[in-house]
Amino acid sequence: MADPTNHNQAGEVAPSTVDKQAPSVAEEHAPSTDSSEATDIPTANAPDPKAANPEDNPNAAKPAAASPKREKPAAAAKAAKAEKPADDDATEEKPAAKAPKKEKAPAVENKPFVEFIEQDYLPALQKAIAQKGVKDLQVSFAKQKMPITGFESAEECWQIIGSWSEIGKRQFNLYFPDEDIQGKKGFSCNEGKKPSTLESFLIDERKITLDLLVYGLVQRLDGQKWLGRN
Repeated sequence: MADPTNHNQAGEVAPSTVDKQAPSVAEEHAPSTDSSEATDIPTANAPDPKAANPEDNPNAAKPAAASPKREKPAAAAKAAKAEKPADDDATEEKPAAKAPKKEKAPAVENKPFVEFIEQDYLPALQKAIAQKGVKDLQVSFAKQKMPITGFESAEECWQIIGSWSEIGKRQFNLYFPDEDIQGKKGFSCNEGKKPSTLESFLIDERKITLDLLVYGLVQRLDGQKWLGRN
């Protein structure tokens, strides 16, 4: 069996490599005599860094700081709204106000009586009778006594007098004793003679309009067979 001891050429015993390295390893891990210094050599008496109180042991591991929680978008928006100054609400644009509704023009029937007859009724009546074939219609508006037998002493009232002479002399009178189109109305007609009968006109209508006044008189004249091919 070979002798593990190393011999040199002179026959002297060479020191073991272990013996050579031992002092250097010991020196490397040996603490300094000048000041205390921690080493990486584990000791049996050292406390567990995780279990030790960090206030008593500076080498104890400190717990990692908890990361801040992220606010949810809805919560963040609610918090921002709560922090929003009150002045910002006042500066926000308000929806544009709706344009006011246009007022309807007053009905022609609401005009003063004389104004309505002269401006609206007479032109409409002349046009309607002309459309029935009457070419020489003469229409006037006057306040005078009724030309009816037995009414000579009656007070004057507003009348529409219409006449034409297509076949003889034809005349009609429309009376307004109340000076109101919604009030009492009368009608008379004659062919060259003094009228003897006063008729009620549109007494069953609750509300009189321009169109109704025109239509009613045209229908009455048509019933007299004075219009068209009659």
